Amino acid sequence: MSTHVADPGGPTAMLGQLGAVEHEQLLVRRGDRTGIYTVVAIHSTVLGPALGGCRIWHYPSLQGAIDDALRLSHAMTLKAAAAGLALGGGKGVISVPAGLEPSSALRHEMLRDFADTVNALSGRYITAEDVGTTSRDMAILAGFCDHVVGRPTEVGGSGDPGEFTAAGVEAAMRACSAQLFGTPELAGCSVAIVGLGSVGAGLARRLHGVRAQLYLSDIDPRKEALARELGAHWLEPEQALAAEVDILAPCALGGMLDDEHADALRCRAVCGAANNQLAHDGVADRIAARGILYAPDFIAGGLINVSLELTGYDPALAIRRCAEIEDVLTRVLDHAHEASITPLQASCEIAQRWLSAAAAASGLPER
Repeated sequence: MSTHVADPGGPTAMLGQLGAVEHEQLLVRRGDRTGIYTVVAIHSTVLGPALGGCRIWHYPSLQGAIDDALRLSHAMTLKAAAAGLALGGGKGVISVPAGLEPSSALRHEMLRDFADTVNALSGRYITAEDVGTTSRDMAILAGFCDHVVGRPTEVGGSGDPGEFTAAGVEAAMRACSAQLFGTPELAGCSVAIVGLGSVGAGLARRLHGVRAQLYLSDIDPRKEALARELGAHWLEPEQALAAEVDILAPCALGGMLDDEHADALRCRAVCGAANNQLAHDGVADRIAARGILYAPDFIAGGLINVSLELTGYDPALAIRRCAEIEDVLTRVLDHAHEASITPLQASCEIAQRWLSAAAAASGLPER
């Protein structure tokens, strides 16, 4: 594993104290144009090049940005392996200083700085859209580096992945419903969606189309308009997390479910798109002990759509592959039941089998 950080007073230097245990590579650079730090964490390339989105976010410190990239890249390895993709796990972060709201010109230069970081990895990392970035940002990045997916459809990309991620979450919900109620049909199922970005809003519309009973929530009160449009109930985020519903769907930022929130859950299942929904892995045990089903976010979340750009994008194939998430999660839940372990443990075991088989075939160390 190599860990690098761009030193403000000199060339790239080695650092050994950043905590990137088990990761293959961590690259931290200060942008030549903006002075803003960019981070890419590569957890594993055992199955293939590391694919993971670029996140633009305000962090209290550079270490916070690094920690986020490390956590998220690990999840991407599991997500790719569980989906049977020939891809590894990585994540990119542009760490915007607190209080700075980039102008369009500064944003453009930040993306150019991030492109430099991607280029420095020579194809080991492929970037995509994530929190704080859009398909338009991917088009800008594609002007400066080759290792980009998720560009707008009009330039041959897959566009906004929100709709496809929502389709994958709906498929995962069908698996949860079959496990809990003996039928995959979601008509009449009560669902609380927390976070109404492109994924959460798309999921709400899909579930409205199959006649689910919806409870919607977001920190932005303007999103209540969607609840009115769909005839859904509107709740504050804390109310939604503790709503008495069949399925809770976290679709905002990660770390939402800590010990306190896990103890307050009144749903039958947790199945959403947010990355790293659990504050720590022990929350999965806490949820299971209460008899609540947890669909691991790296199974339910989206990756399949943008990955298809690498071999020739076909939206119809993307939809079919997203629908297969129902079968993937069913296998995870069946394994969890048979082995008397949590779905999180079961999904990690299944992902590890893929990684172990690939490592054995290639002679590489496992990740």
